[in-house]
Amino acid sequence: MRIVTLLMALLLTATPFAGWAEDEPGESDFLTRVRRLTFEGRRAGEGYFSPDGSRLVFQSERQPGNPFFQIYLLDMDTGESRLVSPGTGKTTCAFIHPVAGDILFGSTHHDPESEAYQKAELEARAEGREKRYGWDYDPEMDIWVAAADGSGYRRLTDARGYDAEGSYSPDGDWIVFSSLRDAYDRELSEAEKKLLEVNPAYFGEIYVMRADGTEQRRLTDAPGYDGGPFFTADGSKIVWRRFDEEGLIADVWIMNADGSEPRQVTDFGAMSWAPYEHPSGEYIFFASNKLGFENFEVFIVDFEGTKEPVRVTYTDGFDGLPVPSPDGRRLAWTSTRHRGEGGQLYLGEWNHQAALAALERAPARLGSEASDSPE
Repeated sequence: MRIVTLLMALLLTATPFAGWAEDEPGESDFLTRVRRLTFEGRRAGEGYFSPDGSRLVFQSERQPGNPFFQIYLLDMDTGESRLVSPGTGKTTCAFIHPVAGDILFGSTHHDPESEAYQKAELEARAEGREKRYGWDYDPEMDIWVAAADGSGYRRLTDARGYDAEGSYSPDGDWIVFSSLRDAYDRELSEAEKKLLEVNPAYFGEIYVMRADGTEQRRLTDAPGYDGGPFFTADGSKIVWRRFDEEGLIADVWIMNADGSEPRQVTDFGAMSWAPYEHPSGEYIFFASNKLGFENFEVFIVDFEGTKEPVRVTYTDGFDGLPVPSPDGRRLAWTSTRHRGEGGQLYLGEWNHQAALAALERAPARLGSEASDSPE
């Protein structure tokens, strides 16, 4: 899923965030009227706006009898939310069709073992055997689409291996997604088999397909986990995050929509992920634990990656999965700033002009002129 396991963050050594003078901007320079959007359930996150900004699709652990995420649609005016996914199995990574309003999401509800997995997880939690939160890249995970009222479920992928992290192109004609099918559709070496057991995400690559699931095509072919892809606002490019082979360090990358000319945008020496372009096309939001271990913060970086990223949030814990509203005036993100057990969705008014000014003053990124890298 786009929420990558935080266990890997513990293995990273924090590196100092240098390059700014004492007048580095603070959170209040960028975000005002910050408020919590979700309260129900153990955790919630990954909110994505409808084209008019009136609705937000997200995932939450709140369905009775199911300890795993399900997909919900939030009305931004009334604050009411409703279930979109079937309610069984695991779901993740929802997105709203820009024209039809259909809801795209990853799900395992078709797996006959889904309810057994739910029961086992609930029993483990009741007995205090719950593992630290992570993601298992379930090979039964496939991409589904449904109407906004949760009817008419249609399965778009059926390849063996995790298919998820899907999002639509601005015109709604294409879907970009991440898949681990490469680990299941060919004979693996002994080393690869061991790797699949300990780090299955290594096999993740970026794919595209038509909105109806046809013409599935692979775009990336590099060691390490490629995932969390989104089309840019004009539909010409795809922004995503790429992990190194060990799965410890990730950076933001951009490529053309056909997979050509991949280009590295950040070189932060940390886990930098969940990129999403501001609708102005001038910069990209992302999250990173650059400042140490489990302290994820939201940053912005200029679209070309020529400057050092600018820090946006200043709260210990987790702040990540930043998504701007279609008009660029608000920012939704997932945070543990309420000091709860799990993350919840937050919303703030976004100061675009302050962001541009901060990026203008940001130091140049060393080596940015040599950031292009072949597949």
